[in-house]
Formats: sequence, structure tokens, C-alpha cells
Amino acid sequence: MKPQIIRGNSHSDFRGILVFNNDYNAAEVKRIYFIENKSLDFVRGWQGHQIEQRWFSVVQGSFKICTRAIDNWENPSKELSFETFTLSTATFDLLHVPEGYITSIQSLEENSRLMAMSDYSLGALSDEYRFDINYFNN
Repeated sequence: MKPQIIRGNSHSDFRGILVFNNDYNAAEVKRIYFIENKSLDFVRGWQGHQIEQRWFSVVQGSFKICTRAIDNWENPSKELSFETFTLSTATFDLLHVPEGYITSIQSLEENSRLMAMSDYSLGALSDEYRFDINYFNN
């Protein structure tokens, strides 16, 4: 499975605006947290999980999220390709990042806030991998 966007939508009428995502099933979610980067220049990453999967949705502003599939968790190839996703509050899109991927996360607007959801409770497994932001060649 590859990372994918689960598209949201919105409806506007005389009462106001309703933003929704009817295609997202939150049944697997065990934990929710928020990410707010300290500046637009800061890139949080690379970090991810061999077993855990995550879902991301922007609550305020916009974010660029890059994903990489890892070939070897102890010594990944420095040439691994990545895919870039841009999320904003315009629609209630969610990015699903399955197990086996790492991410880098960058705010694209001041005061941006990203909601992150995980299918494992905090401390349920030892499955966090971190690589220096400059580890990969591209």
C-alpha cells in the first residue's frame, strides 16, 4: 500500500459552510495529536514507522508532507525516492501514510496546525525511526 489522499469536500448554502470527509473511516485510530512547527523554514523529519500507520489532516493553514518507503530500517538507501503531498484547510482531505514509510513535514503558512492520528496507543510498541533531514541525497 502507498500513501494516498482521502478526499474531503465542502458544501455551502445560506446557513454557512460544512466541510466533511465521508470516505474516511476512523475505526483504526487509537491516538490523536497536533503538530505545529516553530517556523516556515523548519522541516520536521525524517521519521516514521515500520508497523504503525498514520493519517494527517490540516486544522489550520497548510503543510507539505513528503513520504519515503524504507528499504532497510537499520541502514536505508540514501537514494530512496519520495512523494510530496500538499494539504490545506480548503477541504477536509486526509493523507494516509501506511506502515513502512517515513515523513518530513513542513508548514507552508504561519500558525499552521496539523492533526495526526495513529493506529497504536502511545507506548504500545517500540516502532519510531528517525533519520537526519539531510540523510537522503534528494
